[in-house]
Amino acid sequence: MHVKAKKVAFSGLGIAASIVCMMLGGIIETNTVFFLAAASYLQGIIIRETGFRNGTAYYLAAVILGFLLVPDKLYVVSYSAMALYILIIEWIWIRIGVFPLRYRKRSVFWICKYTVFNLMYIPALLWGREVLSLSSLPFPVLAALLLAGQAGLFLYDAAYEYLQAKIWPKIRNRIL
Repeated sequence: MHVKAKKVAFSGLGIAASIVCMMLGGIIETNTVFFLAAASYLQGIIIRETGFRNGTAYYLAAVILGFLLVPDKLYVVSYSAMALYILIIEWIWIRIGVFPLRYRKRSVFWICKYTVFNLMYIPALLWGREVLSLSSLPFPVLAALLLAGQAGLFLYDAAYEYLQAKIWPKIRNRIL
């Protein structure tokens, strides 16, 4: 099989798996976050296997198909935010590779991750509060939600790094 055709076929299977995960999130309500995270982790696998440009096209295709096929649009919005985070941090990782060695790349990367997350999470938290008519939430509850989001990012990111470092290399040889 031609190399480009193989990348396109692999990306197509990834999109199908992402759509299935988004739909399963709506069917199995107790595991919604798990399925949305799994769908967004596929974004990172596609970027690392086919390149950033193809990963961006994959993201756009998955979001568009998600809006067309998935009945619950809130899950698609959640997926698109989670996958956008993966897309941005993979781009940052590529860009950090050109930094001189004297800089601590890992600490710069973590600062960038938390900055990107908070630039996405804080407006969503404030806007979502208005949309759901919860504008009268007391400040301690809002602060607790903000801290819970930081803890959630830590878990989400740790699981993503574990998948990329430990699980995907074992599965990769069987699939590709």
